[in-house]
Amino acid sequence: MRLNRGQKPEVRGQKSGIGGWRLENNKKKKWIIVITITILFITIFKFTGLYNIILKQFYPMKYSEYVEKYAKEYNVDNLLIYSIIKAESNFNEKAISASNAKGLMQLMDKTAEEVADNLQMEYEEKDIYEPEKNIMLGTKYYSELLKKYNDNMYLALAAYNAGIGNVNNWIETGTIKEDGSDIENIPFKETNMYVRKIINNYRMYKKIWVIGVRH
Repeated sequence: MRLNRGQKPEVRGQKSGIGGWRLENNKKKKWIIVITITILFITIFKFTGLYNIILKQFYPMKYSEYVEKYAKEYNVDNLLIYSIIKAESNFNEKAISASNAKGLMQLMDKTAEEVADNLQMEYEEKDIYEPEKNIMLGTKYYSELLKKYNDNMYLALAAYNAGIGNVNNWIETGTIKEDGSDIENIPFKETNMYVRKIINNYRMYKKIWVIGVRH
């Protein structure tokens, strides 16, 4: 290419460099706007109470008439019962697990029958799906586990999932401590995650329904 007198050669990439800088700058501005709007939305969301309302949909107090009644009768923390139901069936009264545990609190047929016999109540196999009876039997059973393990919530929850025999064996062999302070050492992966899940549910229920979400 011939240049006229006094004409300077164009530096290759000069225009594209300026254009790229402008494009990058525009992207940064857009991200700043997005982040600012997001922070503003979250702030409004929390301080107007909407945050707490939404969380209550994920951690509901369904079947409260039965949970409150039997939690009080058997001296068990009502929020813990909600936490168990949330983890076990997510409030599906017709739930059946792979191991054939049934209903809201996922009771095995044998366990439900034994607890019903101890309570000297009339019980039929189909009753395990009935919300009130399932919650009554599940809460009673859990209360018995609490008594057995000296009100230790962690050990009682582990036994609710894995059975008394397994928990006793873990304690006797030193796999877990008698005070339940090392639940991370529970050898059954399912039970290990189960206990953690319910403890997390319990903390969320307390935060949402008792303390209130402030931050």
